[in-house]
Amino acid sequence: MPSWEPLAGLWRSRSAALGLGLIAFVLGVALFGPAVAPHDPFRTAPLERLAAPSAAHPFGTDSLGRDILSRVIHGARISILIGLISVSISLFPGTLLGLLAGYFGGRLDSVIMRAMDMLLAFPAILLAIFITAILGPSLPNTMIAVGVVYIPHYARIVRSSVLALKEQLFVQAIAHLGGGHGRILFRHVLPNALPPIIVYATLGMGTAVLQAAALGFLGLGAQPPQPEWGVMLSEGRQYLQIAPHVAAFPGGAIFILVLGFNLLGDGLRDVLDPTLRAL
Repeated sequence: MPSWEPLAGLWRSRSAALGLGLIAFVLGVALFGPAVAPHDPFRTAPLERLAAPSAAHPFGTDSLGRDILSRVIHGARISILIGLISVSISLFPGTLLGLLAGYFGGRLDSVIMRAMDMLLAFPAILLAIFITAILGPSLPNTMIAVGVVYIPHYARIVRSSVLALKEQLFVQAIAHLGGGHGRILFRHVLPNALPPIIVYATLGMGTAVLQAAALGFLGLGAQPPQPEWGVMLSEGRQYLQIAPHVAAFPGGAIFILVLGFNLLGDGLRDVLDPTLRAL
């Protein structure tokens, strides 16, 4: 079994601590912000359109007079949900495929990895656009598209770990003692392959938020009037010269959340990778 003692020192990493703080802040906003949002994020006020930040509207208003602060607060819940569901869609199939390919090898390995190579041949954003265009523009389809795009990444990471682990003496000993393939894979190999999976999944949360925001910006993700940050950026891009706050605040929210996941992922990599801990 892997040793999780290094996680006790995660808080000593400044980057990881900052990343956790940023993620906790956005998560707190997502959980409790909608209850204290100053305005209805869908209420329009044409007479207050493109108003600058003020006491009544700390982030200003958009082209329809909607309060941007309230929309950013409600958008935090959508972005967290996008990250969790998208990563889950890619994590579980990718992990299973990587386990099977690395452990059994042979023709099964060739078939699985050639299929993964075909998916990796397409740029991630183009493949996500293609899938979303087929399924139709919507928030659920965006999460499916982003999740499918990153299945090969998890499959390759898990396969490389399994190839190394199955040559270890403890795995061979269990096999010689009559341990079944299922027991070896899920009780011994998978737990020891978890550290790189956890690191990549943490980084993948930020990537999923960025990809979903990009699809929303292009009109292929969440649809108006949903207060999704990518959609808000798209709506505000035509007012950058006269009302830059319309795009600046949702863009800043995306930056904070993605930075938090990236910093936490880097910190997890530092404490879970024994070669880095030895330096």
